[in-house]
Amino acid sequence: MTHYIINKLFSLLFLVILFTGCNNPAPKNPGDTGILKIDSLTKAGYEIIDLHAHLKGGLTMEQLLEHSQKTGIKYGVAVNCGVGFPIQNDSDLSEYYHSVKDYPVYHGMQAEGREWVNTFSPDTIALFDYVFTDALTYYDHKGRRTRLWMKNEVFVEDADSFMNYYVNQIVEILNNESIDIYVNPTFLPEIIRERYDELWTENRMQKVIDALTGNDVALEINARYKIPSAEFIKKAKEHGVKFTLGTNNGADDLGYLEYSLQIIEKCGLEPDDFWKP
Repeated sequence: MTHYIINKLFSLLFLVILFTGCNNPAPKNPGDTGILKIDSLTKAGYEIIDLHAHLKGGLTMEQLLEHSQKTGIKYGVAVNCGVGFPIQNDSDLSEYYHSVKDYPVYHGMQAEGREWVNTFSPDTIALFDYVFTDALTYYDHKGRRTRLWMKNEVFVEDADSFMNYYVNQIVEILNNESIDIYVNPTFLPEIIRERYDELWTENRMQKVIDALTGNDVALEINARYKIPSAEFIKKAKEHGVKFTLGTNNGADDLGYLEYSLQIIEKCGLEPDDFWKP
C-alpha cells in the first residue's frame, strides 16, 4: 500500500510539472519583448525616435540602420562637440556633417561644456537638425571645471548646497544656450545618486520645469541612466513640457529604450507629448 501511494504521488507530481511547463513557456528574448512593445506603440500612433545615439564603441552607421530596421526605432545620431571632445572647431564640425548627411537619420549636435556657444558659428550649427546639451559639465563655485560623471572632478561638501548650485546651473544653461533638447536630465553624481528622490525636491523640479517651458526646450527621457523620475515627468507634462527619447549609448549596444517606453505607459504620455526635429 505504501509503495502504491508513493507511486501515485510521483505520478501526480509529474503531471503538475508537465502542466505547469506547458502553460509557462520559457521567457522570450528581451529583444523580442522590446520589439513587440515598440510595434504596439507604433500602431497606437507613437513615433519611436531615439534622438540620442552615438557612433561609439565600434558601432557603425550601417549597424545602427540595421538595428533600426529590426526594431522599428528611428534614430538621430549626435556627434560630441566642445573642448576636449572629438569635434572642437567649425571646420571639423562641417566636415563631419557632410560625411554623414546622406544617411537616413536625423543629424544632431551634442554641445559639450559651457564653452561651445563661443566655439561654433551659428551657420555651422544650423547644418544640423537639432542641438542638445546637458548640465554635466560646468564650473563650480570655486571655479573648478566639473564633469559630473568623473569621480575625481565631483566636489560635494554639502549635498543641499551642491544641489542648489547645480539647479541654478541648469536654469542658466536653459535660459542662455540655444538648444532644442535638455538631455541626461536630473543626473546626479554617483556619490549622492541614491538620494535622488530626496534631493530632487518639488521646488528644484519646478525651477527646471519653468526654465524648460520658458525657453521651449524639450526634456529627454534617458534610457541609460533611467532619468528623470516618473514624478518629475508627470509634473513636467502637467506644465506642457515636450519630451524626447534617448539612449546615450556609450558602446555598440543601442538597446530597446526600455526605461523610456515604460515611462510612456507609467506617466500616461500621449503621441502629441513628444517633440521631434
